[in-house]
Amino acid sequence: MSRAADDLPDPPRSSPPPARRLLLKGALAASALAATAPAVAHAAAPADSAAPADGPKAAALYTNPLVRNRADPHITRHTDGFYYFTATAPEYDRIILRRSRTLNGLGSAAESVIWRAHPTGDMGAHIWAPEMHRVAGKWYVYFAAAPAEDVWAIRIWVLENAHPDPLRGTWVEKGRIRTAWETFSLDATTFTHRGTRYLAWAQHEPGMDNNTAVWLSEMADPWTLTGPQIRLSTPEYAWERIGFRVNEGPYVIQRHGRVFMTYSASATDANYCMGLLTAPADSDLMDTASWSKSPVPVFTSNDTTRQYGPGHSCFTVAEDGRSDVLVYHARQYKEISGDPLNDPNRHTRVQTLGWKPDGTPDFGIPVADGTGTTSGTGA
Repeated sequence: MSRAADDLPDPPRSSPPPARRLLLKGALAASALAATAPAVAHAAAPADSAAPADGPKAAALYTNPLVRNRADPHITRHTDGFYYFTATAPEYDRIILRRSRTLNGLGSAAESVIWRAHPTGDMGAHIWAPEMHRVAGKWYVYFAAAPAEDVWAIRIWVLENAHPDPLRGTWVEKGRIRTAWETFSLDATTFTHRGTRYLAWAQHEPGMDNNTAVWLSEMADPWTLTGPQIRLSTPEYAWERIGFRVNEGPYVIQRHGRVFMTYSASATDANYCMGLLTAPADSDLMDTASWSKSPVPVFTSNDTTRQYGPGHSCFTVAEDGRSDVLVYHARQYKEISGDPLNDPNRHTRVQTLGWKPDGTPDFGIPVADGTGTTSGTGA
């Protein structure tokens, strides 16, 4: 999702806030969705995730798009052997869940609605970017929502399910995650590092010349922040400020003695792309000096493969239990009529994540549909 605007002071509530000029004007019917045949993508598996690349393993075969009309995807593989998938529905009114024992199986898996937007009041509009995580023996979903009567006041909310099976049991609303400011905030993700749980998210900081920056905080529990909240990245490079000044959608993968955090930048059209932050694994993640930022995007639109606006990524592991897999959304065309967020054709895609000899991720390019691409590197 892109959440952005040019002028940053909070406007009167009678008009859309600067943090969201690209909002959906109305849910689009499923009959309007594009129906292009799925494609097959071969992705060469990386080396053992515990060490830099040391040679190829057997190729993994994925079908792309994996799940149509589902943006901001999140896939996690649980110890029960299932992959669990959730994402933003283009109507922005519910949280869905699929599961399968294979990644490809998610494309045809039954979809369950585990929670719906409230008809009035809090959590009544713009249900965006859910992520489901297993924390201390319970399931948690982090997502963005706004009040039905103030649809631009978007904040981060949490659901909890104590049942071992997230498709059963009861999803309890644990409330809102309270951040330092009452401003536009979304795209929360959680991870642990050296025994400490963190939350990373995107938020507008009052007085800053941006729409959203990426933030980090330690957590007291799965719905409560504790201690300082630090800004990890703000849109400073030209490629982060095309159309809108956006850093959003953070996600972490820890490999080769480093903590890597991807994020997405610019507007949600073909300019949407991914950046990368890196910190040593033995560093203090709450010290901004620990983090370095790539001056160039690491994953961008590609005219050759005809994939546009790749972003809002996460990572999972292949069925072999070793190969890292990049999950993201993209469109199959560049030209969009009207507001990009009125266009529902951001589809979920997967491809194997490579690793360079120096232990840094090799994102390559977004694989094409229907070309039999053998890797994400353009080879």
